[in-house]
Amino acid sequence: MKIRIEVDERIEENEVIIRCNQLNEDINSIQKLINDMIRKKTNITFYKDNIEYYISLSEILFFETEEVNISAHTVDNVYQVKYKLYELEDILPTNFMRVSKSTILNTDYIYSITRNLTASSVVEFQKTHKKVYVSRHYYKPLKTKLEEKRR
Repeated sequence: MKIRIEVDERIEENEVIIRCNQLNEDINSIQKLINDMIRKKTNITFYKDNIEYYISLSEILFFETEEVNISAHTVDNVYQVKYKLYELEDILPTNFMRVSKSTILNTDYIYSITRNLTASSVVEFQKTHKKVYVSRHYYKPLKTKLEEKRR
């Protein structure tokens, strides 16, 4: 594999082009890494009462809808964000994943999953009592993502 960088001062926006003779696991991994790198630069402002907080996304366990608000949960706090869940899906790094209509979780903090064949499964996180529910529709994609992370 070759890597080539071309500098052109006339270009207004940087662009990464990957040329390959076929899509394979290596190319897909490179694409994911670049996308994650871009998304990790995303800054989200968190709110609690009348105070703005600037927290690293790596501290967030999950986002959930509570009535009309979106809450971001850390191990010991809850903050509000001014995004919709579908907007968060587009800007969050790939370690975040939607697991129900009302929840996006950080797969890096999953401690356990209690599977329920007839209803939602329960995800527990490290170092906290907080839990989220994974709908049956999202259970298999979540398991697949966790297995990919182990490789």
